[in-house]
Amino acid sequence: MNHPAVSQRLEAARDALARPLHDLRISVIDRCNFRCTYCMPEDQYALDHKFLAKDQRLRFEEIERIARAFACLGVRKLRLTGGEPLLRRDLPELVRQLARIPGIDDIALTTNGVLLPKLAQKLRDAGLQRLTVSLDSLDAATFRELSGGRGEVAEVLAGIDAAERAGFASIKINCVVLRGVNDHQATDLAERFRGTPHVVRFIEYMDVGTLNRWSAQNVVPSAELLARLHARWPLRPLDPNYRGEVAQRYAYADGAGEIGFISSVSQPFCGDCSRARLSADGRLYTCLFARAGFDLRGPLRDGAGDEELMRLIGGRWAQRSDRYSEQRAQLRAAGNGEKVEMYEIGG
Repeated sequence: MNHPAVSQRLEAARDALARPLHDLRISVIDRCNFRCTYCMPEDQYALDHKFLAKDQRLRFEEIERIARAFACLGVRKLRLTGGEPLLRRDLPELVRQLARIPGIDDIALTTNGVLLPKLAQKLRDAGLQRLTVSLDSLDAATFRELSGGRGEVAEVLAGIDAAERAGFASIKINCVVLRGVNDHQATDLAERFRGTPHVVRFIEYMDVGTLNRWSAQNVVPSAELLARLHARWPLRPLDPNYRGEVAQRYAYADGAGEIGFISSVSQPFCGDCSRARLSADGRLYTCLFARAGFDLRGPLRDGAGDEELMRLIGGRWAQRSDRYSEQRAQLRAAGNGEKVEMYEIGG
């Protein structure tokens, strides 16, 4: 399909704090086959919980049109998320469509990895360039507990193996760290992937959404974890790959690869945030901790043209002043705790 109105990249849109729009995270489905305690705890989602119906989710051609508009406003990187994105039927076809968009330099996907044995090669062939796999523990019992009793660590490791065979040479391994639950196992996870091209990234437990019973007492600051790992294997800091990179990078001094730390709680990085998020039902969120989204599905289905989509997106981004992580204490003290749930917009 030809899109003459969006064939030329414009200067990157900037928000009210002069932050550019460079990254778009696209949630393709709100369902998940896990019930991770920090995202979608089982006791908060009854078996009859009403997830989005098929006609409420954006169709692939709608996602492509919105992504093209974002590309013209400066977006260069797309990341597919969920829920669990691999539950979306025919996902490789969406990847193929997105890979054709002029100006998009990078397409990545975040997954729990269980379905990768069936899909990794198809995704790679369709144009997916990078993978992030969530893996919170190598201990089977701990992993089962964190996934709400629905996940097996062996299945995730099999997914990583399948991704390697499909040609994903360097995979990011994300681990959400909770004090007293899996923090004592961080060294085991780091050791498992030392000497490989893969990069383990330890993520501070965040108060995303309203249902995960977040408490600051459960947060393990990255500095504490870094000191623990540095004592085992000396580490040296690395420069960011690009401005706004969320992870602080460290290399093993002995050359056995690198690890990263995402420290939204103890070391907020709002000042360089260039990420927008699109929910599965077509709402634009300008922050992971946003309270509400801006509807794009409605105008799109009502016949909005490409330039109208660009105007709506650019106008909303221009109003953006979100910096929740920097204001967390004040906002929580003021009782402004209601936020969109992580499973609706990805991490």
